[in-house]
Amino acid sequence: MDFQPNIIRESSTMETLEKQLICPICLEMFEKPVVILPCQHNLCRKCANDVFQAANPYWQGRGTMISGGRFRCPTCRHEVILDRHGVYGLQRNLLVENIIDIYKEEGISKPLKKGNQPMCEEHEDEKINIYCISCQVPTCSMCKVFGAHKDCEVAPLQNVFQQQKTELTDRIAMLMAGNDRVQVIVDQLEETCKSIEENSRHQKHKLMEQFDKLYTILEQRKDDMLQSITKEQEDRVTFIKDLIRQHKEHLETSSKLIENAIQFMEEPGIATFLVNAKKLLEKIIGASRTSHIPEYEDGFENMDQFSVDLEMAEETLKNIRFGIDEEVEEEEEVETEEEDVVEDQADDQQ
Repeated sequence: MDFQPNIIRESSTMETLEKQLICPICLEMFEKPVVILPCQHNLCRKCANDVFQAANPYWQGRGTMISGGRFRCPTCRHEVILDRHGVYGLQRNLLVENIIDIYKEEGISKPLKKGNQPMCEEHEDEKINIYCISCQVPTCSMCKVFGAHKDCEVAPLQNVFQQQKTELTDRIAMLMAGNDRVQVIVDQLEETCKSIEENSRHQKHKLMEQFDKLYTILEQRKDDMLQSITKEQEDRVTFIKDLIRQHKEHLETSSKLIENAIQFMEEPGIATFLVNAKKLLEKIIGASRTSHIPEYEDGFENMDQFSVDLEMAEETLKNIRFGIDEEVEEEEEVETEEEDVVEDQADDQQ
């Protein structure tokens, strides 16, 4: 009773081990010699050589002058650079070869993944065992003797199987080689994307530095011009305030003189009045004069001389752009010359 689980476990283990002995290219058990790649995956050397030659069509053999080529593992897609020996320079996996020999000697190796033998649709009791070359379909012996394929050319399934499997292997190798070439293009395109991004970052940084320099120049120039306006403002305000002070002093002196004159008008003594009247008149006449106080011109408060015409500067800033190609410059020169010719013709007509 205990033997059956053990047998099942051993069968499962053997099937798992056999799966590890299948070449990923030909899908059959490895054929010696077996080579091992740097990624630790194994291949039949013949299959590996077919794939390598398909991917490197200019490599003719170990005696060629070509220095080597690329090889991509069909299992993990890891790329290997082979030297001038090609796959013949890869190390053989003697352990796998010994396991295969043991399988063959002990007779425990069985066909892998053959599945159920399909039956003929026309003759339900007959297995499909031949291949009709004329119709390109597998069929049974009864169809060849009595059925629809009796006048067709047929061949054993094994022969056609090996032929189509070889063709499929070659096509797979070609497709893998094509994928390798596409992968190279993808790698190049990715590098181009990286270069574009790096160059864009560089140009953005450079452009920012240039504009920051312009900002600095504008800020410095603005500060200098504002300082000039502020100085002129302070000078003029100081001058006006000094005039105000002088006029206020004159008003104060005149007010006191008026007050004294009014009081003097009440002097009852005629002689006393006449003695002091002349001096008082001279003071009043002197106080009426303001010529000693400086005057300012009309429009003294006007600051229009500090106006700035930035129209040309604005147009220049608006027209800032990236470098112009020589062709664009030539077109602009031609347009300018044509405009000049039209203007000259208009002047001649007038």
